[in-house]
Amino acid sequence: MDKEHTCDATQDYPLSEAPIESRKSLASTSIVLLGFTFFTATMWGGGKLGVGFDFKSLISVITIGNLLLGAYVAILGYIAFKSGLNSVLMSRFGFGDYGSKWPDFVLGFTQIGWYAWGTATVALVFTKLLNLPEVFNIPLMVLSGFAFCWTAYIGYRGLEMLSIFAVPAMCILIALSFTVSTRDIGGLTGLLKVTPTEPIGWGAALTIVFGTFVSGGTQATNWTRFSKTANIAVFASLIAFFIGNGLMIFAGAYGAIVYQEADIVNVLAKQGLLAVGILMLFLNIWTTQDNTIYNFSVAGCNLLRNSKRKMITIGGAALGTLLAILGMYNYLIPYLILLGTFIPPIGGVIMADFFYKHKGLYPSLKQVRLKKFNYTGITSYIIASAAAYFSPGVAPINGIIAAVASYIAIDTVFNALGFNQDHSINTESHIRETAQ
Repeated sequence: MDKEHTCDATQDYPLSEAPIESRKSLASTSIVLLGFTFFTATMWGGGKLGVGFDFKSLISVITIGNLLLGAYVAILGYIAFKSGLNSVLMSRFGFGDYGSKWPDFVLGFTQIGWYAWGTATVALVFTKLLNLPEVFNIPLMVLSGFAFCWTAYIGYRGLEMLSIFAVPAMCILIALSFTVSTRDIGGLTGLLKVTPTEPIGWGAALTIVFGTFVSGGTQATNWTRFSKTANIAVFASLIAFFIGNGLMIFAGAYGAIVYQEADIVNVLAKQGLLAVGILMLFLNIWTTQDNTIYNFSVAGCNLLRNSKRKMITIGGAALGTLLAILGMYNYLIPYLILLGTFIPPIGGVIMADFFYKHKGLYPSLKQVRLKKFNYTGITSYIIASAAAYFSPGVAPINGIIAAVASYIAIDTVFNALGFNQDHSINTESHIRETAQ
């Protein structure tokens, strides 16, 4: 078999379509995606909202922002189910065979940056909470950097096993914290009396809610492509990115309202739950770290055209650990947030390419002759990125809309000029059957 397009099941098919026999249930897909969205950094984003809105407005902005995010991920999830492909493989159609290396790089680099941040955060917070000397920082970074990649090395099953334990545990811990917080603030009456101390606009707030995890949402196709049905892909996406991510945003906002503290671990420490706080931090970051390094390995496989996902996982963990030790996490986060502006247009190009250009049906990667560069997708991506960066409002949403609109417009113009960007099919009879 062709090594580029076929991969053993133990590698989770990084360079080919996920086969029907490997498809998963709603419970399995949802628990893996929830483990991904349960992320400490999302809580910090929620903390900014907690001091920026009154309680009623806070609920509204969290609901709307996460509904938009959930819808975006659900659409990509549907495409992933229909095609069996993840986002980096889809980008071969939208950007071209060589052109897709840019999405590979952007998505992979963003994920390895977050991995470095999470690795460093665990080490630094543990030494702080346990009153350990700073000399323990680097050994803890090395330990956590390689430990977190273990479940990702195993693959989908490893992510699922961890999430089955960690997600319910985190929900219980958060519920316990909410109970104490509500008591301390004086119940609903006390919450309604709180006034914002650092007001922010709705546009900025929606950018925080939508933008905090849109980079991860663009790569959630790594797991929704394993869904047994379209409904599973869509509902699992909504459960994780509307409800799960919404819960993380709300948890951070709630702590900020009650204690003027966005970090859920510090909130738990103030509540006298330090041991619980340490467990929360460890589980919260691990369930995202393994998904993050898994994303990096998949993007790396497509970039290098190498099916050795497990080896790339270890290499990525080593790179992320090195970046953490070198202190890159101190100044990388603002750059990663900036990259977040340029990632949503990738999803917009994929949507337009799938629904408009391919009419909801990708040909099999084995049977298609891909153009090296799809200039329709590349040009629309550049336009959409500029729109996201320079236009007012919610940057990620602007980027997605601009990508879809410009893709359709540019493709129409190119076709009128005879500059066809269609990929060619080797044999019409071999166009793949879509998942039913």
